[in-house]
Amino acid sequence: MKRRRLEKIIELIEKYDIETQEELADRLLSEGFQVTQATVSRDIRELKLSKVPALGGRQKYALLNHQEHQMAEKYVNILRQAFVSMDSAQNLLVIKTVSGMAMAVAAALDKIDWKEIVGCIAGDDTVMCAIRTLEDTATVMQELEKIVKR
Repeated sequence: MKRRRLEKIIELIEKYDIETQEELADRLLSEGFQVTQATVSRDIRELKLSKVPALGGRQKYALLNHQEHQMAEKYVNILRQAFVSMDSAQNLLVIKTVSGMAMAVAAALDKIDWKEIVGCIAGDDTVMCAIRTLEDTATVMQELEKIVKR
């Protein structure tokens, strides 16, 4: 029963802009789930729901892991669309991009948060990444290759 209720909560917050626990409890009641505000509060905590901006300056509940997954896909898409080539010099990785896209690629690499990458500097069509070790450079190049060839 609890699993079905949690699944229904996810379905409801994806379908409607639900702003309060009371509103969520009312929706669950109308769907045939007997819940209290305390139960809804525990479910929100268990699902790790957060409030995010909605239309009209309001807020709504959202499942953050779902949003994080969507953001990760956006970063992967940036890498695929902007990538031209890459080369390394010891523990430095130089990535060539479509003109004007280096900053987006550097930001995507920063957000992907690979432990091997210390940081990135971007120009117009070139990104330089400082990598922790020579071995890590090879690993990052292999992973980038997988992403852009997929």
